[in-house]
Amino acid sequence: MKKSRIHFPGIATVAYEGPRTDNALAFRHYDPTEVIDGRTMAEHLRFSIAYWHAFRGTGADPFGPGTIVRPWESGRDPVSVARTRMDAAFEFFQKIRAPFYCFHDRDIAPEGRTLAESNKFLDAIAAHAWDLQQATGVKLLWGTANLFSHPRYLAGASTNPDAHVFAYAAAQVKKALEITKQLGGENYVFWGGREGYETLLNTNLKREQDHLAAFLHMAVDYAKSIGFKGQFLIEPKPKEPTKHQYDFDVASGIAFLRTYGLESHFKFNIETNHATLAGHTFQHEIEVAAAAGMLGSIDANAGDLLLGWDTDQFNTDVRELTLAMISILRAGGLGSGGFNFDAKLRRPSIDPEDLFHAHIGGMDAYALAFKLARRILADGKFEQFVAERYASYDSGFGRAIETRRTNFRQLEKLVLTQLGEPTPRSGRQEYLENLLMSYLHGR
Repeated sequence: MKKSRIHFPGIATVAYEGPRTDNALAFRHYDPTEVIDGRTMAEHLRFSIAYWHAFRGTGADPFGPGTIVRPWESGRDPVSVARTRMDAAFEFFQKIRAPFYCFHDRDIAPEGRTLAESNKFLDAIAAHAWDLQQATGVKLLWGTANLFSHPRYLAGASTNPDAHVFAYAAAQVKKALEITKQLGGENYVFWGGREGYETLLNTNLKREQDHLAAFLHMAVDYAKSIGFKGQFLIEPKPKEPTKHQYDFDVASGIAFLRTYGLESHFKFNIETNHATLAGHTFQHEIEVAAAAGMLGSIDANAGDLLLGWDTDQFNTDVRELTLAMISILRAGGLGSGGFNFDAKLRRPSIDPEDLFHAHIGGMDAYALAFKLARRILADGKFEQFVAERYASYDSGFGRAIETRRTNFRQLEKLVLTQLGEPTPRSGRQEYLENLLMSYLHGR
């Protein structure tokens, strides 16, 4: 493979220089080589770069066209442009020291005039991606198919009222699964970008959900047939672009999967911005998935709480991330998942250097949160408080309640003859919030 030109001249590989550095292009908290509990920080955090935002993002928003123009986007042959773009991407992956990347099929290769031509383009670019992966050591965290941008998907893909569209989407996912396997992808994500409805006046909700389930079962069957052993992930989102999406949040996703017998095949890829759009906290969605044993991966971003749409910003809120990290670590980590920066530059941030500042800030924030969460869990003060709060269920009639060895009659008799009126106990929320802040402030 011939050596490609430099796309980020003047920017070196980002080094770890510690919290006191004044270098804006250095890590303050993320040292990928630091060994913690026998694993490097890079292995713990498994950072991934979202190809669609980092290398297909233009700065466009619902109110205006793109503002970001990259030199590698010029050229008349779309496949050649895609190769050059990928060269730039892998240069960035190495310089930012990210071990993984993620993509939709149409992010890395252009859409052709026919499905056959699209597949041909995808094969060519996938071969180039494989060569770059082998040369750099960067791996594919997950792949997926874009089933929402093209006009054919104006009313959804697997939930589209036209069976022809369902069939086309199935063919597209078949190919995307093959490419993900070919590139060693460790997961495959389903994001139902338009799998929902705009109005119930023209929608058969039950039938659409049945079709979505059939689609996912077909994907499971095909993955088995080709020997793809990666983890399937569902990425919940409540709204936008549709009024209501069927994978509204983790809880509704769990209910859907269990209803259709899919729960053993899927875990959840949880996005911070989607959690807040659903009216939840990021930590809440993690806890719901973890409680069901279905926590899979994280799309690392944030939304603007003053805006009602998916702004996909880089998250530097250390308090929010520390709470999330506590829940993730307590659940045993993310397994084959990772922290994928599904985040984009702000519309006025048009310089290539801005791409580095954005990811450095996000990676440092997650790394600091990881360190704080480990310290909090090691001290055990919150764990001890919660354990004591629920201690009445550890023995006696409380234990009988949890193990279903009692009933209403027995509990009524117990209250009437022995227990009487319960004594209210403080939840001490303010104390606990102050305790959390003491860690955040570096006590």
